[in-house]
Amino acid sequence: MGFNCGIVGLPNVGKSTLFNALTQTAAAQAANYPFCTIEPNVGRVAVPDARLEKLAQAAKSAKIIPTQLEFVDIAGLVRGASRGEGLGNQFLANIREVDAIVHVLRCFEDADITHVEGSIDPVRDAETIETELMLADLDSLERRIVPLEKKAKGGDKDAKLQVEVMAPILAALRDGKPARTIAFDDEDHRRIARQLGMLSSKPVLYACNVEEASAASGNAFSERVAAFAAREGNRAVVISAAIEAEVAQLSSEEERREFLGALGLEETGLARVIRAGYDLLHLLTFFTVGPKEAHAWTVPQGAKAPQAAGAIHTDFEKGFIRAETISYADFVACGGEAGAKEAGKMRLEGKDYSVQDGDIFHFLFNV
Repeated sequence: MGFNCGIVGLPNVGKSTLFNALTQTAAAQAANYPFCTIEPNVGRVAVPDARLEKLAQAAKSAKIIPTQLEFVDIAGLVRGASRGEGLGNQFLANIREVDAIVHVLRCFEDADITHVEGSIDPVRDAETIETELMLADLDSLERRIVPLEKKAKGGDKDAKLQVEVMAPILAALRDGKPARTIAFDDEDHRRIARQLGMLSSKPVLYACNVEEASAASGNAFSERVAAFAAREGNRAVVISAAIEAEVAQLSSEEERREFLGALGLEETGLARVIRAGYDLLHLLTFFTVGPKEAHAWTVPQGAKAPQAAGAIHTDFEKGFIRAETISYADFVACGGEAGAKEAGKMRLEGKDYSVQDGDIFHFLFNV
């Protein structure tokens, strides 16, 4: 089960530097955090989770395997992408394939690095890409809805259902609002909305690329972005791509900690981006823990126990019987599985159990 974030941005904002730092950092930590490059512009990185270390200590696990998130470096964009300008068609096609968007915004002044728009204004840049996505959605829906409206008038129930979904989204787009601002209560309506593949329905995380001196607390530009993101129902994090590129070159964890500490930072901006991307996709983590390994796994919020079992192996889901379950807090407090069992903290959960973040599972199945 893969979840991915597409990294987008205008030219010269630090998009490629951020992606390269992500992949280099992951490669440098390969001994502890598995990393693989699927294509030159696609990389999987470990989701930072301090709980894994504690679980491994309690269970005396020989190995730690974190859960992962995929990042895609999407082709650059210029104004007019919705009409095919620049690499517009490739850009839009790539965005359609990702689950969420990490939009890198330039939040620093540098006379040596030109800005495609001639001045530094991250909110304007955010609106530029948002507008291109909405224009592409608008063009797509306006072409698709006309024949469906004719069918709906002729009594076609499926067409009527699709029009019921398209019409409010179309109205929002014409009003300058992205597709994600329209929510549906009915499950059939939600399913159709997902199938429409609206570009502006993707959740967005703004990565405010600031100069080194502002990495710890941000600057006036990033503050404007944070306010803008809050109004739009999106999220924002502060990051310095220049710092991340330097951190990626350091060979040891001790060197990285010392370097970050000297800058007043407790962790890399990349760690914040990865965690925020994980939250943006409404994901949660469960664990399997034993002497061989402490392993983190990913499922969507609201997933049931069989779905979690299926994240490990499809046979586990097909033959699911029940799940022996211990909460993270109980597992650590009781010193591991045996202590949790003795304290009566292990539960047997069935097919209707909703997975909670931090659950430790042992699945029983029969295929």
